[in-house]
Amino acid sequence: MDPRPGAALTAVMVALTLITGVVEAVSFLVLGPVFTAMQSGNVLFLAFSLTKEGGLSPVAASVSLSGFAVGAVLGSRLESGMDVHGRRWFVVALVAEAALLGTGALIAWGIGGVGQPLSGRHYAVTAVVAGAMGMRNMTTLRARVPDLPTTLATRSMTALLGGSPLALDTRIPSGARAQGRRTAAVVALFAGGLLGAWMLHEAVRPPVVLLTAAGGVLATGLLYACAPRAGRPEPA
Repeated sequence: MDPRPGAALTAVMVALTLITGVVEAVSFLVLGPVFTAMQSGNVLFLAFSLTKEGGLSPVAASVSLSGFAVGAVLGSRLESGMDVHGRRWFVVALVAEAALLGTGALIAWGIGGVGQPLSGRHYAVTAVVAGAMGMRNMTTLRARVPDLPTTLATRSMTALLGGSPLALDTRIPSGARAQGRRTAAVVALFAGGLLGAWMLHEAVRPPVVLLTAAGGVLATGLLYACAPRAGRPEPA
């Protein structure tokens, strides 16, 4: 059973976007440079690394891509299986994501801060966290909230500009709600990245940052589960 469109679901997506920024701060600054949610970057990192330029690790990018693929497949099977039986899959998927992020944090417990040499433990954390982000991408794809994919800002920023008075593209839906979602997506991702980088800068251990992200996903899912179901769907 799909989540009901509306303000509560939109708020969840904005919160998840912020958490993505926190996770990617750990991924890029501690585990790589590598991304665990924004896999377009890893495709390019892998291509660049094959030329042996820039000091990029082909292993890190490959592990993240593989972990993401496994997470997306498992997320699809979990969510579609529950959906077929008429069960609410959205909150369960967020709890599963939180569990994976928490597992990644536990694996990362012996990892130091920014600038440490990569080890097998780094790659294991990358695989698990990328799996969580693969599941997240499947979850948000199925939830279908316009302009809030939660793991990237490119399309949201493009739609924000296309729907603005500067462009007035008739093929891009305009309106205060649509533009508000797009703005929130860009701002939330920036704010999450800033928060995650600030925590690492202040010597907060990477596992603690990941645990914070896991707790945020879990709290977001539980709050949504407790939100009232009544009300009209939010218009575009």
